[in-house]
Amino acid sequence: MIRLVLAEDQAMVRGALAALLGLEPDLQVLAQAGDGDAAWEAVERLRPDLLVTDIEMPGQTGLDLALKVQAAGLPTRVVVLTTFARAGYLRRALEAGVRGYLLKDAPAARLAQALRQVHAGGRAIDPQLAVAAWGEDDPLTERERQVLRLAGEGVKTADIAARLNLGPGTVRNYLSDAIGKLGAENRIEAYRTARAKGWL
Repeated sequence: MIRLVLAEDQAMVRGALAALLGLEPDLQVLAQAGDGDAAWEAVERLRPDLLVTDIEMPGQTGLDLALKVQAAGLPTRVVVLTTFARAGYLRRALEAGVRGYLLKDAPAARLAQALRQVHAGGRAIDPQLAVAAWGEDDPLTERERQVLRLAGEGVKTADIAARLNLGPGTVRNYLSDAIGKLGAENRIEAYRTARAKGWL
């Protein structure tokens, strides 16, 4: 039996996925989580074979979860199931140790087969994304990404500095570097560009 935790912030989608996966004789959904924090708690407590997670969720993102699973040395393998068909997301997911990356519009049978494949030690990557993933390199550092994400969400420079334990001048430098690397006019345009490419 393949034991899994399902993390998805949209309740209807989460319920439908759990019901579909529950129809498979060798898959067992141990827990469902509506945000990244609840998902991490379930993974730590239940030690599932697989964590099936969306990328963008309240609290911790799917990529945050993958990094935590990796850092904790847990045997749980992470599969991302998302609507974001962006090569930048896939590259970051692979760097975070994600073993599967599938789009939500894939047939249910394809998802079940992919989960079995990952459980058996393989990878399951959407083929169209796999080709696109090795195109354009992400120029941002992790710190630039954090600062730009908060700036794009409307957080003021002083508040970004407080959240990340940085000085306001350092935050402005990171923003300036990110804006320059992305060829943008300002922080909002830089945020939009990075987001569209899947780098945030």
